[in-house]
Amino acid sequence: MPDMADAVAADLLRRVRLIVFDFDGVFTDNAVWVLEDGRELVRCTRMDGIGLDRLRALGIHLAIVSTEVNPVVSARARKLKLRCIQACDDKAAAVRGLAEELGVSLGETAFVGNDVNDLPALTLVGLPVVVADAHEDVHPVARWRTRRPGGHGAVREICDTVARAHEERAALRETA
Repeated sequence: MPDMADAVAADLLRRVRLIVFDFDGVFTDNAVWVLEDGRELVRCTRMDGIGLDRLRALGIHLAIVSTEVNPVVSARARKLKLRCIQACDDKAAAVRGLAEELGVSLGETAFVGNDVNDLPALTLVGLPVVVADAHEDVHPVARWRTRRPGGHGAVREICDTVARAHEERAALRETA
């Protein structure tokens, strides 16, 4: 469970209908290998795909919003079947636009970030999340800081935790 009071955590997690992820430092470990021809390589974990599929099956909308313009972001988003907005200078506006388009309130939206350029989006949503190794300046706005760092299972941790909360809510409804 996230590092917040259990009752608040359960309520926030069960309410989530849209999760928007930053890419670098969230799906990756924030490292980049630059080849001599200028192409870049990043490291991601394959664990994320199953977690994202689990959320998708629960009807939760998912997207990536990245400041970067990099083919590797697009390629990974395609592989994971995620909507991807790149070259985004205003992540808060992008998150707001996605929520409006999908008919999801900002209170039902989570944003996952790791650095100061994510602050406007983090402060906009009902569930601001940062990865374990996020820059210290974003810690104060986060309602949840993952146990795992970016690129090393943080996305999967988020997916599994949100999925469990939604599955528990469904089980409670069935027993009521």
